Amino acid sequence: MLKIKDIQFIGPEVAIKWEDDSEGYIAMDRLRALSPSAETQGERDLLGNPISGDQKGKDFSGVTVTGWAPVGGYAIQFSFSDGHKTGLYTFEYLKEITD
Repeated sequence: MLKIKDIQFIGPEVAIKWEDDSEGYIAMDRLRALSPSAETQGERDLLGNPISGDQKGKDFSGVTVTGWAPVGGYAIQFSFSDGHKTGLYTFEYLKEITD
């Protein structure tokens, strides 16, 4: 199971140090654009029909991370300068989207 050792904000990026001492980096505006929330990704009903906004492809340039909080032992919830804070980024998802 993946575990995070440390998270830091370095300029416009979020730096993550994993328990195995590997590191990942992601631009804050990209982290916002890749939010796994229904608000960003869109939400569908039981039949697969879209029922809420889909912000895929929206330009989040200039959006920064203003804070973060752990969720159990499996995810991080980031807060952003545009007021967004509903996405739960699992450790596996963060590992996948960081380089």
